[in-house]
Amino acid sequence: MEPTGHYGYNLANWLASKGNSVVMVNPATTKRNKENRDNSPSKSDPKDALVIADVISRGYYYEYSRQAIVFQRLQTIMSDREYWVTNSVRLQNRIIRWLDIRFPEYFSVFKDWTCKRSVATLKEFPSPQDLESLSVPEVITGWREHMKRAGGSTGMQKAAELIAHAKNSIGETTALIEAKQDLQWLLQDFERVAEILERIEKDIQVLLSEIPIAGHLRSIGLGTICIAAILSGAGDLRQYAHGNQLLRKAGLNLAESTSGKRKGQIVLSKRGDATMRKYLYLATLQLVGNHPVFRQLHENNVQVKQMKKQQSVFKLLGKLARIIIGIVQRGEAFSPEKVTTPTCIQAA
Repeated sequence: MEPTGHYGYNLANWLASKGNSVVMVNPATTKRNKENRDNSPSKSDPKDALVIADVISRGYYYEYSRQAIVFQRLQTIMSDREYWVTNSVRLQNRIIRWLDIRFPEYFSVFKDWTCKRSVATLKEFPSPQDLESLSVPEVITGWREHMKRAGGSTGMQKAAELIAHAKNSIGETTALIEAKQDLQWLLQDFERVAEILERIEKDIQVLLSEIPIAGHLRSIGLGTICIAAILSGAGDLRQYAHGNQLLRKAGLNLAESTSGKRKGQIVLSKRGDATMRKYLYLATLQLVGNHPVFRQLHENNVQVKQMKKQQSVFKLLGKLARIIIGIVQRGEAFSPEKVTTPTCIQAA
């Protein structure tokens, strides 16, 4: 069968539970082979079934196997997290748009509108009209409804800046009552989603504590969410023999198009788990910025080997995949001494 969405999930599990062999055919394979038999782009269910049977007979399939329960739970919760993260970003964009229209000077006071003092301001004094006639002590008193440490030198400074900007604001003032109600609803939704994401992260930490190989990944310096994304997308890493298999699973393997004298551009295939691909990339950026070994390798790639920064990042991403599979296969923690660094090369 084709793994198109969730439609074949229950059938595949039922067949596997009855001892039947279930195999999957990539939908891209079906799409590219549908013209082989009749040289026609037409598509129908009977033709799809025939094409799928044909590609299976030629070995273009992979075995369907269910991961252990803990990996299935992790995959479910990470899928939920991606949904709520998308909602959180959407709400934040709506709130930023609201401020750009109604109080464009607001970000001169609060660079990050999600901080406690900023959220308290949006709840009590969302528009410049609510602030322009107030004094500094009155603003601080309003903040105390939502935060404990509202005053102090920082509080007084921020309150004074808000009042000064509110008096000279060029924000839109029409339909202000309706706009302020809209902002309150957006803030309520944002806080609700933030609580959900916080609860999900706690559940992820509990699940990772049940997976021994998560400790190996943590020894590299990867964060909780990166580890969860890798394990939810790849499953049990002990089933992989080489880091290149992990890269292919994430669609990070290279693809090129050459013919005769024409040499096409080498690009990522992007045929794989998009979420795992994203988090492997983010994990590499994090390590390049914070881990001394990866930072040294990156600097050597850029300064000595004259690579572009992005090219170096993707090269180190491949190295990270090989390190992950290597330490999991050996059942040991990450050891920086075993990584070949430019210093080691020079010493040799």
